[in-house]
Amino acid sequence: MKFWTACSLALVLTTGAAMAAEPRKPGEYPPTIDSIPQPGVAKGKLIGPLEFKSKIIEGTVRRYWIYVPAGYDAKDPPNLLVFQDGQRATNPQGPLNIPVVLDNLIARGDIPKTIGIFITPGNTGTEHYPDNLGTGNPNHRAPEYDALSDAYGRMLIDEIMPEVAKKYAFSSDPKKRAIGGTSSGAICAWTVAWNRPDAFGNVISMIGSYTSIGYHPATTTAPAIYGGDTYPGLIRREHIRPIRIFLQDGTADLNNMFGNWHLANEQMVSALQWANANADEKKDAGPRYDVRFEWGDGAHSDVHGGWLLPGILRWMFGK
Repeated sequence: MKFWTACSLALVLTTGAAMAAEPRKPGEYPPTIDSIPQPGVAKGKLIGPLEFKSKIIEGTVRRYWIYVPAGYDAKDPPNLLVFQDGQRATNPQGPLNIPVVLDNLIARGDIPKTIGIFITPGNTGTEHYPDNLGTGNPNHRAPEYDALSDAYGRMLIDEIMPEVAKKYAFSSDPKKRAIGGTSSGAICAWTVAWNRPDAFGNVISMIGSYTSIGYHPATTTAPAIYGGDTYPGLIRREHIRPIRIFLQDGTADLNNMFGNWHLANEQMVSALQWANANADEKKDAGPRYDVRFEWGDGAHSDVHGGWLLPGILRWMFGK
């Protein structure tokens, strides 16, 4: 796997990068024109927030938004993009600003029409999603996002997606579906695709928390619960899933009691590459992981991922 520098990747993945008046400082990634509303570009509809109470993850309430692209036609089902932490993914003042990115890329013909579903983590202890959170984290985020169980994936695939499909059609082809997130939302996205590659064939992982946040030691009444730091070992030992993944991280990412985020992301890349090489050596006729990655110089922030996002979507969905 080639190591992509920020400069080389910009040429491959981005267009029209904003020019800074002064040299860029570490961790600064000015938005490109793809992330800024452009005159004359047809805008899709962002519907929501809609409130959802899951039967699979009982006792939680969450919100979600649906992005419907301009020119949507149910007879020609669009691609699908699901993104975790939907309150930040849709924030027009945030570094991701995904609805605007989709508007621009679709209008330019860089990617096909794409439905977006942006979902918040669940919240417990209240009948309604707390309005005062802003772009913060609901209280059930860690149990949902950092767990290796299939509960969140089942909720998404068996509950939320069918609810959206009642009104808006989208492709059933996993190659035309992507799931993504940042931090714990990234490991959540990987877990969904890992368990259900028949539903999602593409993963966008930004500053992914492949660390021990989800780990709980065994007690006298319950077995140990493992965290995302076990994924590199699982990837090396289990069969290869037909997944295309882009991983982004910064060299100044977190380093704390749960792990070192950048080392954890490097371990993920190493495991994915080794699994492919091992399968090649054994002449295994099965699938291979399609992997790209970019290490920036930022900390635990969505800024670098937002800078790369238009190009990531071109790579995954480009015509």
